[in-house]
Amino acid sequence: MNTVTQWLEEYSISHQHRSNKLIHWICVPVIIFSLLGMLWLVPFPHIQYSFLIINWCTLFLFFSLLYYFYLSWRLAIGMLIYSIMMYLLLLWLRNTWDNLLIIFICLFVIAWIGQFISHQIEKKRPTFFRDIQFLLIGPLWLLSAIYRRLNISY
Repeated sequence: MNTVTQWLEEYSISHQHRSNKLIHWICVPVIIFSLLGMLWLVPFPHIQYSFLIINWCTLFLFFSLLYYFYLSWRLAIGMLIYSIMMYLLLLWLRNTWDNLLIIFICLFVIAWIGQFISHQIEKKRPTFFRDIQFLLIGPLWLLSAIYRRLNISY
């Protein structure tokens, strides 16, 4: 298995154009959020302990974070913080808005259209066509840029 550095370097190869990078900074978080929202809404046996709600969203987050901890505990901590923020936002939204599924689907589709447009600009295929794991590397790639800017090693 590749190291986190190898994954990030390979991901970076098809993400060099400034517009592609900018679009990824917008679309990747929207894709993550809308995916988590859709997973939250998929029926699941009701299991709740205090504020912790176990559903498809929390299971996805749990296994994604295990993968991130396997690759880099420092990046995983950042992803854990981001995941908690998304989780809390979803907790708030579920009691606030109606028609959330339609909103999440629209956000998801629009963000993916943005991603494919950005790769047309880059003139390189998205990396997940080579390996599906790159779908989980995209968020780490963004987080690693933040870490580099803050001089945090990963």
